[in-house]
Amino acid sequence: MAQTSLVDKYCSIANPVKRKILTSLRNDWSMTAIAAFTNVSVNTVQRVLEQYSSPFHDDDTWLSEHLAFDEFRGVGRKLHFITLDASTHQIVKILPIRYKQTIVTYFKHYPELARRQVKTVSMDLNYYYAAMVKELFPNAQVVLDRFHIAQMLNRSFNACRIQVMKQYPKSSRSYRLLKYSWKLYLKPFDQLERKQPGYNWHLKDRLTQAQIVADGLAIDPTLENTYSFMQDLRQALKEKDVKQIKTCLKRSDKLGWQMEITRKTFKRCLPDLLNAAKYSQSSRLNAQPMTIAILII
Repeated sequence: MAQTSLVDKYCSIANPVKRKILTSLRNDWSMTAIAAFTNVSVNTVQRVLEQYSSPFHDDDTWLSEHLAFDEFRGVGRKLHFITLDASTHQIVKILPIRYKQTIVTYFKHYPELARRQVKTVSMDLNYYYAAMVKELFPNAQVVLDRFHIAQMLNRSFNACRIQVMKQYPKSSRSYRLLKYSWKLYLKPFDQLERKQPGYNWHLKDRLTQAQIVADGLAIDPTLENTYSFMQDLRQALKEKDVKQIKTCLKRSDKLGWQMEITRKTFKRCLPDLLNAAKYSQSSRLNAQPMTIAILII
């Protein structure tokens, strides 16, 4: 039998049509509207939905030793709560709202023995999530998710970069150094090109990526300190160097105002930050983009 990647074997619905159905399921549309939009039957939409849906953890007698809390914006632009197994990334539960009482009520239906077996809970820096962990899982440690840590560092540095950039005219070289090559500042410094210069249209010069970053940081000492703090802390987390993390947080260098707030936040949550270097669990969901949409319909 002739086969092609456009259509599955023994199937008459093209794969691009199925992907279109899955994309449509992310919107606040009825199945009838999706069926009319893609020229298929409502039953076909239902079968595609069931085919790609991700099974929940449905055992009410035990919990994984490593859990993860997170939230996402779903149908109707509302924030939903999601918890998953931090080791396998299997979804445990999605709750329609992320209020503390709803989350506590859900986990309280698990036996106390199951909740005591939980060792870690990965999450962002949401304060009441950490409070819930202490209430629900007496033996668990909070682990700050490395993605959220890097996200906070990037946002704080960008705030400082933009603040310095706006001090210069738009036609100046300083402004262009900080404006158009912003992605280079967020890359690990050891990954920047150092040998092969390329022509930069905005700067009208041939420079390597490392030279662009170095010239931009030389504009302002506070910006340079903020960049060094971001790079060193990310590298320490990557190498799981607990001692270096503590050293970074003890620095007295002047940082940008938002990075200074981030440093104080990390100091306040130091045990949770150090756990991010000790444990490999993550709260990032390794699922196809349409899976979340399917699960909340």
